[in-house]
Amino acid sequence: MDTSLFESVDQYIGNLLGDEDAVLKGTLKSMKDAGIPGINVTANQGKFLQVLARLCGAKKILEIGTLGGYSTIWLARVLPADGQLITLELEQAYADVARQNIIKAGLDPVVDIKVGKAMDSLAALDAEDEGPFDMIFIDADKPPYTEYFEWALKLSRPGTLIVADNVIREGKVLDDNCDDERVRGVQRFNKALADNKQVTATIIQTVGSKEHDGMAIVVVM
Repeated sequence: MDTSLFESVDQYIGNLLGDEDAVLKGTLKSMKDAGIPGINVTANQGKFLQVLARLCGAKKILEIGTLGGYSTIWLARVLPADGQLITLELEQAYADVARQNIIKAGLDPVVDIKVGKAMDSLAALDAEDEGPFDMIFIDADKPPYTEYFEWALKLSRPGTLIVADNVIREGKVLDDNCDDERVRGVQRFNKALADNKQVTATIIQTVGSKEHDGMAIVVVM
């Protein structure tokens, strides 16, 4: 694969349509300065998520995996004044950086960061009747992706859009003997998705500055 071409096309698309402003660029810098891994979505992927959120008219969004708040900002910017985005983050240090970035973006009135294990936070959201959400974005640790998906379904309604990132892993999902727990996690998720009769779904392969991966696009029936 010509990764340099993928990166050049990514830059071309971003320059035309990416809308990555100073706040988003500052968010990336703050993440780098804080030593947060650069595993966030790209600018083009952020814009894609934003377009999807607009398409489904999202007023209430759940994000599993905050990091420094980069994708959070992309998504929260589509919300109306009375909208809400709840984002879940395991690491307190990451959440602290994300909170400052969200404040700088002027989005703190509509964004709520919950810190702790995602499974615990998801159970609490369910117990507190926080659902249903209009859109759910899964972009966290890969081994429990299937469990995150199951919780997403519990917190959904017919028509809810669920997006799960990083489900192709540079094509390693084709290797049934792969011992990488991240690959095995998304293999299990992809199989669960295919077997689930409550949803209609597909997976879009993605290439670009983050090389070869994919996003699952799911609509609850």
